[in-house]
Amino acid sequence: MIKIDRIIRSNRKTVALIIQSDGSLWVRAPLRSDRREIERIVQEKADWIQSRKRKITLEYSATRPYQFKEGEAIYYLGATYPLVISDEMGNYLKFDAQRFLISRQALPYAPHIFTRWYRRQAREIIGRRVEALSELYGCSYHRIRITSARSRWGSCGAKGTLNFTWRLVMAPSPVIDYVITHELMHLKIKNHSKEFWRAVAMWIPEYKNSKNWLRINGQRLMQLL
Repeated sequence: MIKIDRIIRSNRKTVALIIQSDGSLWVRAPLRSDRREIERIVQEKADWIQSRKRKITLEYSATRPYQFKEGEAIYYLGATYPLVISDEMGNYLKFDAQRFLISRQALPYAPHIFTRWYRRQAREIIGRRVEALSELYGCSYHRIRITSARSRWGSCGAKGTLNFTWRLVMAPSPVIDYVITHELMHLKIKNHSKEFWRAVAMWIPEYKNSKNWLRINGQRLMQLL
């Protein structure tokens, strides 16, 4: 049985079914339309309504920031892990490689707590990979900065400072290596010429896969926090 959340009557001749972004069903109907007739039309369209609800709910959840609700999918290194809210946990936030656990009392501060956690992971993971890859590539950098950038994953400063947004640790490890390699190659080649992309491809032959992953998923990750 499909639930009708709202009926809006107006000077129109037909019944229109509208699925809102929260999945609720609104019906626009003629002024003198019978309630039983409206319900009959709704039940006849039950399959379409349910399909549309699923699609709209997925589209909406794919663009909204974290809500920090029980069972919500939290991104880390290209995978998602469920969020568990605990009434007993002493620590504010914990990750056990299978799930994220956060204390209920910390929920009002969840955006700040997760941001701080991602920053720590970014500093450790990105720092370690920059050190390893720069040695492999024979590149010399000045220092690493972890930023809050939303418009770019990484950048290379004029004096050899490498900047990476902490949001990068939400992406898979191969994508992280691609972004790091991209910026390390800029230490030698300051533009995006064919020479530059040949240099990237020499170390990461399938770098286009990572570029495409960021193109498809990047905006989503940038919006989460």
